[in-house]
Amino acid sequence: MYGVRFVASAVAISAVAAASAALSAPATFVASAPSSAVRASAKASAAPPRIVVTPDAIRLPGRPRRSPLTTVQCEETEAIACYSPDQIRAAYHLPALYAKGITGTGETIAIVDSFGSPTIRSDLATFDKKFGYPAPPTFTIITPAGQVPAFDPNNSNMTSWAGETTLDVEYAHALAPGASILLVETPTSENEGTSGFPQIVQAEQYVIHHGLAAVISQSFGATEETFASYAQIRPLRAAYLDADSHHVTVLAASGDAGATDYTANGTDFYTRRVTSWPDSDPLVTGVGGTQLLESGGGYASVAWNDTDNQASDGYWGGSTDPDPLASGGGTSEYFARPSYQDGVEAVTGASRGVPDIAMSAACNGAVNVYSSFANGPPGWSLTCGTSEATPEFAAIVALADQVAGHPLGLLNPTLYALLAQHAPGLVDVTKGDNTVSFRQGAATRPHTVTGYQAAKGYNLVTGVGTVNASEFVYELAGVPTP
Repeated sequence: MYGVRFVASAVAISAVAAASAALSAPATFVASAPSSAVRASAKASAAPPRIVVTPDAIRLPGRPRRSPLTTVQCEETEAIACYSPDQIRAAYHLPALYAKGITGTGETIAIVDSFGSPTIRSDLATFDKKFGYPAPPTFTIITPAGQVPAFDPNNSNMTSWAGETTLDVEYAHALAPGASILLVETPTSENEGTSGFPQIVQAEQYVIHHGLAAVISQSFGATEETFASYAQIRPLRAAYLDADSHHVTVLAASGDAGATDYTANGTDFYTRRVTSWPDSDPLVTGVGGTQLLESGGGYASVAWNDTDNQASDGYWGGSTDPDPLASGGGTSEYFARPSYQDGVEAVTGASRGVPDIAMSAACNGAVNVYSSFANGPPGWSLTCGTSEATPEFAAIVALADQVAGHPLGLLNPTLYALLAQHAPGLVDVTKGDNTVSFRQGAATRPHTVTGYQAAKGYNLVTGVGTVNASEFVYELAGVPTP
């Protein structure tokens, strides 16, 4: 169990005992993880919402476009950078792997989302046609936790999840074009501390017990303070205990609010450091966010933090007020430092630290997605957040599974071992932080939550760093780099 310990009790428990407790918990428990409804700005003002937030994805406003925007077009017309999936591939040196036949062939990526999207099959086909990608070998949609309600394009909660689904599927496929896609839809919206997570656990256990995928991508997470104690989280860990015993990799987004996160109302933010679960679970790999910067014909990575980006603020609605938009990261309230993080104790202290690794997530560096589920014309829009980073890393894991010839299971012990070895496939992120500022409350008081600094080695903004996939995929698989 890699030294999994719990702060609340300060006592280690065995995997068998934990699994027993989790599976015997009342089925009626409904404490959830993230919020997925459309969230307004946390500011108490009459101004319209400046951003639309899906689970852990941010869909930037504006009418759908007939064609995806280029980086130059975004910079000239939107005052932010944006990227195509081909640019994301290049940033992580993936074409070198594709040239060797390493595309995720034989692997399946499971993507878990509430409701899903009614148009995702045709939307992915349009996305693939635009960029010249092959269709996935198989694209299967299942609903193991119950029938999903009929899609209502006027229901903002459903359209939020549909946007999340679109991002997840299109970018997992773009980076691992040879892998099959398994979209796992659940019938109940996962909302911050109110509903949905028991159905997600049920659906994920179905995937695990039936051997349907070797990697599960979750683009959602709830503030740990949503739960009154570890006792409320314990029954919801059943899927992760099962995944560990079946050697299935589970990923979760670290959140988009930097060193803070949402309160239970899904609108306000904590005014102190907090972090989220399930990315803080020791059996889950937490995925944080970076900002890609074009540099000398290549790409450099800095920590994602759009909080004070005035150009981006102007794009989101014209206000110069800051928004808490940055890579989620911090130390857990409930989980003590697992043994695989003993080498980074100076950073995490006695607690589990997140994230574990990071990929592209910045809004000033958003990605193009295609969708047609909403009322109005179909088209291309810009999306960002750790919901982008998580399916991207799921694709990297699928490539490594192909190279290894078997599922890799829990990645975290290997990630921290590679960090200790100074593996060349891990790329340090040394610039930026996840300090965030915002206005909140009746008097719209300004608040700043001081976060953490990116630095060489492990940090609480980007984890062990980001990747050069042309080497990292072999290192993660435990195979010598050619």
